[in-house]
Amino acid sequence: TLEPRSPHVNHKFNYPIRKQMARSQRSQEADKRHRRKGEKTYSCDECGKDFTRAEGLKRHKFIHSGVKPYSCDLCGKSFVEAGDLKTHQLIHSGVKPYSCDLCGKSFTQAGHLKTHQVIHSGVKAYSCDLCGKSFTQAGGLKTHQLIHSGVKAYNCDLCGKSFTQAQSLKTHQLVHSGFKPYSCELCGKSFTRAGHLKMHQLIHTYSCDLCGKSFTEAGSLKKHQLIHSGVKPYSCDLCGKSFNRAQNLKRHQLIHSGVKPYSCDLCGKSFSLSHLLMSHLDLMR
Repeated sequence: TLEPRSPHVNHKFNYPIRKQMARSQRSQEADKRHRRKGEKTYSCDECGKDFTRAEGLKRHKFIHSGVKPYSCDLCGKSFVEAGDLKTHQLIHSGVKPYSCDLCGKSFTQAGHLKTHQVIHSGVKAYSCDLCGKSFTQAGGLKTHQLIHSGVKAYNCDLCGKSFTQAQSLKTHQLVHSGFKPYSCELCGKSFTRAGHLKMHQLIHTYSCDLCGKSFTEAGSLKKHQLIHSGVKPYSCDLCGKSFNRAQNLKRHQLIHSGVKPYSCDLCGKSFSLSHLLMSHLDLMR
């Protein structure tokens, strides 16, 4: 027997819609099969880059179009993808969840931490063909090569001085503004650049009364003095072990988490701490 038709459905248009939905479903299933096989069937007409999914190709095409639909409300910077905007917004939040186990420097992105850690490895894989100077990052080499090219594309509107990099021009322009955001805590002297303040701070030395160890920064001395005090205010909730620094506790907690984000490219073995990976790599060499 035939089922009664619903009075609320316009059956005249229902069949084409069902047909379109079925076609879309078949397309999605085809996408899944290609992903399982690892095939890249969608190619960009502009640059030839291949993708396993139609959606991936669609997102990629925004790069060539110049369209950046995702804008930051705080600084106005625009991005091709929503994910890139989300990553960028971490800069404004001030949150830096990725810390280096060796020097304590923190980063907003895991990728930036990984790039930074190459500095500690001592590996400088990128060399300049003209002068032989080596760099830990490809970007560092690229920036350096501008020196040899002689091209100084960034000009100061006020004094005409030219620079190879936009950032160098930006830093230079602070001289004309009179703005000196970097101040010495001890004498109050201000500087336009963080590097100049750092050099100045070498004049002031901070010494530990107990062991005589000297530091260029008051904060470093204060942290050091916790060692002599015996105070360990940071305790692990899981095992009760205490530490004199929050950073040391954070590093220790990775052991309990089971997370091992540092992997050896040679053998695939993973480690919870970067310095353990470094020690392992020394043995592998």
